[in-house]
Amino acid sequence: MRGSPADDSAVATEMEFLLQYLDDLDDLYGAVGLVWERLRRTIIKTASLIMLLTVAAGGIWLALTHQPIALATSTMLFVILLYRSVTVPSEKWSPGKPA
Repeated sequence: MRGSPADDSAVATEMEFLLQYLDDLDDLYGAVGLVWERLRRTIIKTASLIMLLTVAAGGIWLALTHQPIALATSTMLFVILLYRSVTVPSEKWSPGKPA
């Protein structure tokens, strides 16, 4: 008989089951997102470390094999750093403030 309390409780039970299922799917999506974020951070840190070590090794190699080029390169980098420190306002150099 439609409209009886038995029909309403069956529909409510099915609705609760559906809502619980959707909640479980949402929790699973969130857990996968947390794992992916941790993995992404690890990949970025590893790539940064590899690039840093590669540049350092390249600089050491350049200094040991081609001293004049290494001196010219380091002098140019130093001049660029000095130029930036003179032309950029001091607020951009202070930590904690947005650039």
